[in-house]
Amino acid sequence: QVQLVESGGGLVQAGGSLRLSCAASGRTFSSIVMGWFRQAPGKEREFVATITRSGISTYYANSVKGRFAISRDNAKNTVYLQMNNLKPEDTAVYYCAGSGTDYYSSSANNYGYWGQGTQVTVSS
Repeated sequence: QVQLVESGGGLVQAGGSLRLSCAASGRTFSSIVMGWFRQAPGKEREFVATITRSGISTYYANSVKGRFAISRDNAKNTVYLQMNNLKPEDTAVYYCAGSGTDYYSSSANNYGYWGQGTQVTVSS
């Protein structure tokens, strides 16, 4: 079992930056593929970014490519999401997720571990 706890959300003006963190416990962190998803009010949860167990490979949704960066520190059992040039449409609850599969994925169905979420609000 894995427990995930996000932090770092908040209110920021358009064009600003935030860094989200997700601390993991309960299972060897380096054996888990990690991802970030988000859910805006009235919308379905959507994929944001994912990173392989080693941290070598990453994959992003087109809507955030070039603005967001996912990274991980396996020594600290933590995954990060650096968000730059934020836009009002980035406003959502952001969730980190963990997968025990051997590959990274943009499908929420492949992630069995979820945090409680952290709110990100971008004002125009």
